[in-house]
Amino acid sequence: MTPLTLDAVRLSLEAGLFCAVLGFPPALALGWLLARRDFPGKSALGALIMAPLVLPPVVTGILLLKVFGTKAPLGGLLAALGLPAPFHMTGVVLASLTASLPLYILSARLAFESADARFDEAAATLGIPPTAVFRRVTWPLAAPGLAAGAVIAFARGLGEFGATIVLAGNVPGRTRTIPLAVYSLLDAPAGGSTQPRALVLASLALSFGALAAFECLCRRQDRRLGLRRG
Repeated sequence: MTPLTLDAVRLSLEAGLFCAVLGFPPALALGWLLARRDFPGKSALGALIMAPLVLPPVVTGILLLKVFGTKAPLGGLLAALGLPAPFHMTGVVLASLTASLPLYILSARLAFESADARFDEAAATLGIPPTAVFRRVTWPLAAPGLAAGAVIAFARGLGEFGATIVLAGNVPGRTRTIPLAVYSLLDAPAGGSTQPRALVLASLALSFGALAAFECLCRRQDRRLGLRRG
């Protein structure tokens, strides 16, 4: 692999890890809220969260550019903090996070829904504070599902393309992730270059590794809940 190819792999890994880490707090909070509480506008909130899954990625990128562009208030603030989104790694992370967060939240919601709320209620009747109930009862039951959501968010972050190229551009060594590098190499009149093949193999290895981890976590969740997975 060339240095630029290795940079693409590194940037993709960084984007995936940022998705898994930065997406955890909102996924935890919104997943629990949607699973355990009824409130006006719940359906609308759920639809809004899932919107990036149905919007064309390029449209998502344009919307992100409107919000995080250097002329936008929020984008200007990030630029003032030394974290400009356009043509920088910040944009890659924001685009990948936007694409992966719906799946992360959905996984968290399913994890909390699969954790029987009656255990929480039983613990509450014993006078255990709500925070302790969550820490000792809800969290252990939902943790494998939340970890599976982190894996899915990581994998989705690896493969983000459309929103990334609109918001962060395709700058070698700075914002060119694996999908963008493959696109650039295929678009160039390079003939017999083996770099696309190496990048595709790297992407397959990372994706299958993430999916294998996801399957293991799902099986662990099922065993913890007393179920059997075929």
